[in-house]
Amino acid sequence: MKSPRTWSTLVHAASRARRATTDSIGVFLRDVGHGLLEVSHNTLALLGLVVVAALAFTASHSTALLSAETQVLTWLQSRQESRIEPFEEALVESAEPGAIARATAADPKDLTSQQAAVAQWISRRYRVAPEPVSRLVQEAWVVGKQAGLDPTLILAIMAIESSFNPFAQSPVGAQGLMQVMTKVHDDKYERFGGNHAAFDPVTNLRVGVQVLKECIARAGSLEGGLKYYVGAANLPDDGGYASKVLGEQHHLREIVRGKAVSPTAVAATVVIPPTVPSGNAPAAKPAASAQADEQIALLR
Repeated sequence: MKSPRTWSTLVHAASRARRATTDSIGVFLRDVGHGLLEVSHNTLALLGLVVVAALAFTASHSTALLSAETQVLTWLQSRQESRIEPFEEALVESAEPGAIARATAADPKDLTSQQAAVAQWISRRYRVAPEPVSRLVQEAWVVGKQAGLDPTLILAIMAIESSFNPFAQSPVGAQGLMQVMTKVHDDKYERFGGNHAAFDPVTNLRVGVQVLKECIARAGSLEGGLKYYVGAANLPDDGGYASKVLGEQHHLREIVRGKAVSPTAVAATVVIPPTVPSGNAPAAKPAASAQADEQIALLR
């Protein structure tokens, strides 16, 4: 059995061992803490040095960087301009502020209510722009009054002959809106500058009305004049041409009267009594050839 003195000695030794262990752990933790703090300070200092160095480098080389960027931008712009400038210069050189004077167009707002209604209907029916149609409608009213012809008849002929295509041409050479035989009526185009005026819509309209007026005078009636116009005067019938023209005119007259007509409406049927040629009449010719002959006959 241990004595009280021995037990006390053991307790005292254990207590010193615990204090030594605690002190050792405390020292270790303090050292680790100091080490981490030093590392952190050093890391922040290093980062600060890097940032300062980067700023110093950027500041010292800002002029060089700006110069390099300017050179690159200038090079890119020069390449872009080398592609665009020739085209833009060509556009500038070819600009014609007065070109609008050659345009066959009119503002529909400048038309009377009847003319505007007709122009709008034609535009929708034949899928053409309202501005050029408005100009043609205006001209049909003016020229029709001068020639003593209903403007709706003039517009109906344009509709049937060319569907308002000013560049239309038939196999035998009838050209333009009203399909006038240009070479046959070249004298009529001389006052407008020559045969190429056949493709000016307004000029073609004016010459076409003159030819139509002569056809009606020669035949003695509107229906007969239309047969002459299409070149079917020597044929038993005109293939329904006059009926188509008068049917389209019927729609246009309805529009003028303020009535609603669908742009997709089928042309009205107009019955025209057939003309029986006399026994001395020449043999019938194909319609295309006959049209040329009839328009040539107008010159005699």
